[in-house]
Amino acid sequence: MTGTVPTELVGCDLTDPQTYLGTDVTALWRAFRRHSPVHRHPPSGGLPGFWAVTRYADVLAVYRDDERFTSERGNVLSTLLQGEDSAAGKMLAVTDGHRHREIRKLMLRSFSPRVLARHRESVRARTSALLAAAVREERFDFATRVADHIPINTMGDLMDVPEADRAKLVEWNTETLGSRHADGTQLDEVLARNEILLYFSELAEHRRRHPGEDVISALANGSVDGEPLSDEEVVLNCYSLILGGDESSRLSATGAVVALAEHPEQWRALKDGSVGLAEASEEVLRWTTPAMHFGRRARTEVQVGDQLIAAGDIVTLWNSSANFDEDVFAEPERFDLARTPNKHLTFGYGPHFCLGAYLGRAHVEAVLEALREQVAELALAGPGHQIRSNFVYGYLNLPVSFRGEKR
Repeated sequence: MTGTVPTELVGCDLTDPQTYLGTDVTALWRAFRRHSPVHRHPPSGGLPGFWAVTRYADVLAVYRDDERFTSERGNVLSTLLQGEDSAAGKMLAVTDGHRHREIRKLMLRSFSPRVLARHRESVRARTSALLAAAVREERFDFATRVADHIPINTMGDLMDVPEADRAKLVEWNTETLGSRHADGTQLDEVLARNEILLYFSELAEHRRRHPGEDVISALANGSVDGEPLSDEEVVLNCYSLILGGDESSRLSATGAVVALAEHPEQWRALKDGSVGLAEASEEVLRWTTPAMHFGRRARTEVQVGDQLIAAGDIVTLWNSSANFDEDVFAEPERFDLARTPNKHLTFGYGPHFCLGAYLGRAHVEAVLEALREQVAELALAGPGHQIRSNFVYGYLNLPVSFRGEKR
């Protein structure tokens, strides 16, 4: 610890979704980095305590170290605090070592930049068409009219999910990651998760008998060490793909509009072409950081920053803090579309680096390009409705007022 830990940090409950609603989270993380960068979060509500790591260098070090830290007992607070993840050793995100590498190889056949480059143009065309239709109304909900439909359709194309089913998957995804309402329950999340698993179980069974060129077919007919993947492995990895690929891109896209509306000088820079789309996309990804944290469990006693972590301890890695670390990013609390270098940790790092990072970047870039080309003026038309979660951060609804470019 660096000096006395302020009372507000000692009493801050990082497990409570309410902590991230209506709070200056940037200031909160700044305080953690300054006063307690490797913070011991106390047990609460019958759940165990854990470590919260908030400085970039420490977060990066843990991400890199898959020898002394494991993902196989959970990789987010909701599973880590329960002591295990039922998908461990089966789903890529919570599998380590040889099996992780082999399953990842199977999935990379569908997610390599070479393969995804073929989808990039369809992402741009779909995004442009969605925005063009919405802008005609001038006032609309950017989240539900535009952002909700971009990643789910790209993932749907890669997985060959029937178009009629995609809206329901978005609804289930949202409920799984966090409630739309304060009275939402953990049971709602479990039910939504089960709906997704059942859906992909039926789809995977069909693809075993009738394989195509999609990622579900690759999993359903793939093997590791000469043995086919189990039904459970196929379904859990489908679940992971649709969950991660959809939600993070949706929240980044909506967060981009909020940031541009709140920083008109950056909107002008995007409009006049003085910043490139690639650099601008990286800053949006840093600024929004949809997945606030990931986690690991220590396999052995290990030093992290100024703290000694005991074997078996839960260690959470807060991307939403690391991406604003003053030791890495110049003026981190300034939204700067021309920022370079911009080595954010939005997609994680190391062996578990996000499989869909290329696609996530393509989605954000397509949104920024469409805004630049089709929108003359943009403004928020009211407060957005923030997702209630201790894992992801962003807006489920975002009323906007856009004036389209004259054609």
